[in-house]
Amino acid sequence: MAMAIHTIAAALALCCVAATAAAAAHDIAACLVSNGVKNFSLPASPSFNPLLLSSIRYLRFISPSVGKPSAIILPSSQLDLQCAVLCAVNTSLAIRVRAGGHSYEGLSYTSENHVPFAIIDVSNLNKIRVDAAAAIVWAESGATLGELYHALAQESKTLTFPGGSCSTLGLGGHVSGGGFGVLARKHGIAADNVLDATLIDAGGRALTRDTMDADVFWAIRGGGGGSWGVVYSWKLRLVTVPETITVIGLDRRGPADDIAGLVHKWQSVGPNLPDEYYVSPKIYFTSKATNGGNLTMSFTSQVLAPKREALAVLTKAYPELCLTESELSEVSWVEAAVKFAVVKSVADLTSRQIGIGEYAKRKSDYVQAPISRQDMVKIMRYMTTAPTEGSIQLAPYGAAMARIGSGERPFPHRAGFLYSVQYAVDWKAAENGRAGEFMGWLREFYEFMEPYVSMNPRGAYVNYVDLDLGVNNWTSVTGGRLSAADSVSHAASWGRRYFLNNFDRLVRAKSKIDPGNVFNNAQSIPPLH
Repeated sequence: MAMAIHTIAAALALCCVAATAAAAAHDIAACLVSNGVKNFSLPASPSFNPLLLSSIRYLRFISPSVGKPSAIILPSSQLDLQCAVLCAVNTSLAIRVRAGGHSYEGLSYTSENHVPFAIIDVSNLNKIRVDAAAAIVWAESGATLGELYHALAQESKTLTFPGGSCSTLGLGGHVSGGGFGVLARKHGIAADNVLDATLIDAGGRALTRDTMDADVFWAIRGGGGGSWGVVYSWKLRLVTVPETITVIGLDRRGPADDIAGLVHKWQSVGPNLPDEYYVSPKIYFTSKATNGGNLTMSFTSQVLAPKREALAVLTKAYPELCLTESELSEVSWVEAAVKFAVVKSVADLTSRQIGIGEYAKRKSDYVQAPISRQDMVKIMRYMTTAPTEGSIQLAPYGAAMARIGSGERPFPHRAGFLYSVQYAVDWKAAENGRAGEFMGWLREFYEFMEPYVSMNPRGAYVNYVDLDLGVNNWTSVTGGRLSAADSVSHAASWGRRYFLNNFDRLVRAKSKIDPGNVFNNAQSIPPLH
């Protein structure tokens, strides 16, 4: 997947010399061209805007007020990637790394305070090499989850990877933030199954598990993207699933009080089922003017067992759901991936354009103790007051998630956490003038939920990044107005919500791998130097 180490080292040495010469003119284009990096676009190019928009998934960030990059670079090799990093550094541009473009706050293609920046778009670095006999895969960071699942399905009916459901998610960002998915209760999250990685640091070096600091290898597996460098490729452990599994497709619609009863009961079911069961409800609401007090509850559900067994277990554990045999289907794991990605076929898993672009805002929470039925009724009724459409999704934890220590990876939400909550509001382009109203309602709903969720600190999931929790407020390419110590103290206000007690170790890792803060964003981990 990469040229021989001595060849890369020699070529990179040349890149360093040329990049330094180019820096005098602050000309990243000249630097890239002189080092053989041919695939890039500048603002004056006809390709620039289409390329910028190609994977902006959240359309709040296309407005003229949002700063645009000075260049978009699409490396096609590890050496291209190394030179892209060095050219950006030596021409005084901040670096933003984009794979699938799914950052809820646009962190892979925006900068704070209009600091000049370049996007390194790794979407062309999407090679995948499967070793089914060894149950491992090497995958470049620009590969999407759909491309990974498609490649695995060509090799095996029973080997897969425990990642998320959205097929257009970039592997690099997904794994860097932990990577929760439908197999987490059986096999852990994506970051739990990383065996090795190739990390390009601020000096352009390519580091592997054997050559990077142990704290750094720990940090890149769930400590959030954009802080450490650019992961060129991942070595991932594959997991075994049955050749035939069961998926459940159902909707229950009714008054808020009735849906509250179903959700209340789920709290004692979802997190306590056997490892093979993933039953995740999503409660949809529409605007107050149209819902009539009703909500819709659907399920993302996968069981690593035959349909008959799944029906028997769920009927006993969750009789209130009134599950019928027709609502269960036996499929292969890749057919389940197709269903959860909401695409039409296995071939469509490789498409990068599915559902691109929406107006939305997301937030997250964790629940550690069951919410009473009385309080659940209040929550469901609150959802019927929304001014627009949206949802909350509840993802069950427990099982393998709870058996992995909270400090083994940066992702700390393990034992003691029943489930996560993802809040969402969505609106149409024609309603964009009301975006502030819609996001304001979601923030009020989030505040309303405070008594019912985790506290001290109130938790959040870094892959559901939320700038409402605070920002670094960088005012230059590598820093801001605060001292290093004050920057760390400031970042702790949201860093501990994402990482709990792991935040301090992440700061140590950052201080080792990137003391100059070359890799940063609005919620990146700051160094202590």
